[in-house]
Amino acid sequence: MASIVVASSVVAPAAFAAASSAVSTSESTSVKAFSGLKSSTLFASKAQSLSSVQNGSRVQCMQVWNPMGQTKFETFSYLPALTDDQIAKQVDYMIQQKLIPCLEFDINSDGVSRANNQSPGYYDGRYWTMWKLPMFGCNDASQVLREIGECKKEYPSCFVRVLGFDNVRQVQICGFLVARPN
Repeated sequence: MASIVVASSVVAPAAFAAASSAVSTSESTSVKAFSGLKSSTLFASKAQSLSSVQNGSRVQCMQVWNPMGQTKFETFSYLPALTDDQIAKQVDYMIQQKLIPCLEFDINSDGVSRANNQSPGYYDGRYWTMWKLPMFGCNDASQVLREIGECKKEYPSCFVRVLGFDNVRQVQICGFLVARPN
């Protein structure tokens, strides 16, 4: 390998000299320097100040979410609130995938809190309370929407979420928020 590199470095200047003597001086061209992934001549009109801190890309959406008073849970919680039609479509998809819908609600909207003990436990805000039983045998999204309405009516100041549970693998496959506190 090293002998090939050395041989090519010896042959290359000789080949370059032969090629350059064949080209007249009027036909010679200069090669512009290349810096970075894109040529600097393409974006020369856009001046950048060196005092600004950037990650080198043009992405403007890389910001940190402020969690103070804006608690977020599950998959769709960063989107606007889902309508009943959108919730029904998600539940229909869960049922088509043979998942079992399950509702949970959370009274503590402040996140993890330990009032009486320093060790983690069931009532420290990390666990949600199940609304009734999982809906085994549910085959229609309207059944789930009715249960969501009952849960929101009973606990209007709670978060409510729908989970898709796989009873074969015994794991939660999907979950999304359907109600926020009033």
